[in-house]
Amino acid sequence: MADKVNETLSSEQIKLQAQEQKHLDGVVEKLKHRENQLDKKIKRTQAEEQGINKTFFDDVKLNYGSDTTNMETALSIHQQQQLLLERNNSWRSAEEEKVTVQRLEQNPYFARVDFHEHGEPRKEKIYIGLSSFTDDKGKFLIYDWRAPISSIYYEGKLGEVTYNTPDGEQTVDLSLKRQFLIKDDQIQSMFDTTETIGDQMLLEVLGEKSTPQMKSIVTTIQKEQNQIIRDTDADLLFVQGAAGSGKTSAVLQRVAFLLYRYRGNLSASQVIMFSPNQLFNDYVENVLPELGEQNMVQMTYGQFVGRRVPHLDIQSLNEQFEAEKTETQKQIINLKSSLAFFKALQAYAVHLEKADMRFKDIKFKGKVYYSKQKIKEIYYSFNENYHLGNRLDGTKEKLIRSLNHRIDKETKSDWVQEAVQNLSQDDLQKMYTTVDQEFNSGDDEFKFLARQVVVQQLESVHRAINKNQFLNSRAQYLNFLRMIPKLLDLSNYGLDEAQWTAEVERVKTHLKAHEMSMPDISAYLFLYDQITGKHGNRDIHFIFIDEIQDYTPFQLAYLKYNFPKARFTMLGDLNQAIFTKDASEDLLDQIQTLFSGEKIKVVQLTRSYRSTQPITDFTKAILKNGQEIAAFDRQGPLPNIVLAKDEPQLLTDILAQLAQNDAQEMSTAIITKTLAQSEQLQQDLKDRGHDITLIRSENQRLAAGDIVIPSYLAKGLEFDAIIAYDLSAENYHAEDERQLVYTIASRAMHTLTITAQNQLTPLLADVPQTLYTQGVTSVVAND
Repeated sequence: MADKVNETLSSEQIKLQAQEQKHLDGVVEKLKHRENQLDKKIKRTQAEEQGINKTFFDDVKLNYGSDTTNMETALSIHQQQQLLLERNNSWRSAEEEKVTVQRLEQNPYFARVDFHEHGEPRKEKIYIGLSSFTDDKGKFLIYDWRAPISSIYYEGKLGEVTYNTPDGEQTVDLSLKRQFLIKDDQIQSMFDTTETIGDQMLLEVLGEKSTPQMKSIVTTIQKEQNQIIRDTDADLLFVQGAAGSGKTSAVLQRVAFLLYRYRGNLSASQVIMFSPNQLFNDYVENVLPELGEQNMVQMTYGQFVGRRVPHLDIQSLNEQFEAEKTETQKQIINLKSSLAFFKALQAYAVHLEKADMRFKDIKFKGKVYYSKQKIKEIYYSFNENYHLGNRLDGTKEKLIRSLNHRIDKETKSDWVQEAVQNLSQDDLQKMYTTVDQEFNSGDDEFKFLARQVVVQQLESVHRAINKNQFLNSRAQYLNFLRMIPKLLDLSNYGLDEAQWTAEVERVKTHLKAHEMSMPDISAYLFLYDQITGKHGNRDIHFIFIDEIQDYTPFQLAYLKYNFPKARFTMLGDLNQAIFTKDASEDLLDQIQTLFSGEKIKVVQLTRSYRSTQPITDFTKAILKNGQEIAAFDRQGPLPNIVLAKDEPQLLTDILAQLAQNDAQEMSTAIITKTLAQSEQLQQDLKDRGHDITLIRSENQRLAAGDIVIPSYLAKGLEFDAIIAYDLSAENYHAEDERQLVYTIASRAMHTLTITAQNQLTPLLADVPQTLYTQGVTSVVAND
């Protein structure tokens, strides 16, 4: 490879590359030397740790008998424990450094910058890689890409460049920006550029085949992405990015940067990323480890709310996407998704301080022990200064005090007398405080045992009080829904009271079946949090939300309530709203209302890098009044539209395209509209002798090779080739499916094939014919 590259280089370029190769060889040699040193250190510390363990008690002075000798013994043990801890920490530190060194050996660095810092006598040059590395004298041979000085590589053109440091802004004169592609300790190619990242480097990287898991982009971070990554001021960073603009990649690098920037004060466990589905979590799980960081907490919004209600079946992604909705149902979802609904619930919570709290009886042995009427009396016995959380705490405190008073009375009950008489010898031994416990009389022993029996049996009552099991959460939520016509003007949402009453009954029916829709679950939990006085998790410092266009204002308000101390980064593409659809258009306005008074920064990424220019131009033409999109100049074939006269011909066309893609060593994703279509298509292809992986659940892992996947699971993913399955007028006809068609098509990196039976969807009618080719099958041609 290197020889072929050299054939096209000038003598000056060959000389420069030889000099750089010599420098690289020296760095690699030092890396290998460091690895050898670390190996020796690891072996030595392990041996020392084993030696200390082996002679632990020989080296400890064991003296007991007086306070002084007891103290000496404790100090001696503590000293040995400290020695063990020091050796263990030394070993672990060496192991971690060895992993970093080995990672750098594979690809030491990817850039060099030469610059002159104002006030310094001479120029400096630094090499930038995934991690920092110093020689034995402490001289930096490689700078971490996240270090403040490394920012000048990503910022602007040559000349004066300003970058941020913990001590404020610094300005340098940048004279050289050189990029490297290194493989197996050899420089494959290198480019000098005046741009942020030269197009040659981008073309090299973007031309590669897709993989089942996302890679880091530190070698090709663009200036606008770098601003996202290194922002430390915004309380809310909102990133609107076109499909394939690198917004998700940039945000993952942002997590790595923040963990580096706040090292010692921020851990990966204090960062949460909400992603569109579990499949996507799998897709991005290697990015942070590749950068030498632990993964942050990753979950979907459904997992976040679902874990709190294990006894309720929450509406799945499949059910959300494929459920047919009437116009009335769409209006109801719009209401329940709004900030107005969130505020209505807060107003209802204030009302509950005076009336309408719903309770359940606490039962013991099938009988009412504390009636809901009694609990209600206690709850509303406190003065008006008691808010909901305080009232609940006060009620629980009174109930537990009452329970303790009732224990002695309960010991005289017939069931207790019988229970004591039936105790086995084993049961007795468990109840006695000591093996040889003595009593003054048989009556004293009986009273002791009776009290133990009652305490054990009443534990269920105690637990019911402590766990708020006397709250009737489902009846409370239904009561809130019934109050909505008094709290909101239904006509603003195109609804009347009869329609709303029918909706309340629908929710009631689903609750009886232990089911709940996604719009309801957030409000249900928020109401419970208001009643119990929960104030959210204050240990989380950063929240990242991907595919923000599929979140509702209510869900975002609820997340903000749950993480009151966190700074938020939200990213998405308003062109790809497949769950919220038209409601996404004013999402940014509602988010700005939600974060009113806080520092908000909005960044727009308009350049798409994922797809070739022909594919990007085609997908852009699908949209009407969409967000701005600019194609990166990477050439490839035009998207191809293939019309088949019937389903057998459609399968033939798909198999032909798969064979063509396989011959070019490209992985293909066939994206269907629904899960049922994916399942049927896989079976049809199997019947034709072609095995293909079906992705039917978000809990699957992405497989290498060709896959069939429903559209709602493909969000955020990318593939070499996309076959859009049956984009016919019959299958895609509604205007609100336009964004879905755009989302499907924009998954393609290198080739896009659109198939349809009979008549193409009218959603593509306005796409200029110059932006695609029209494939004609052999059967159609013969006709």
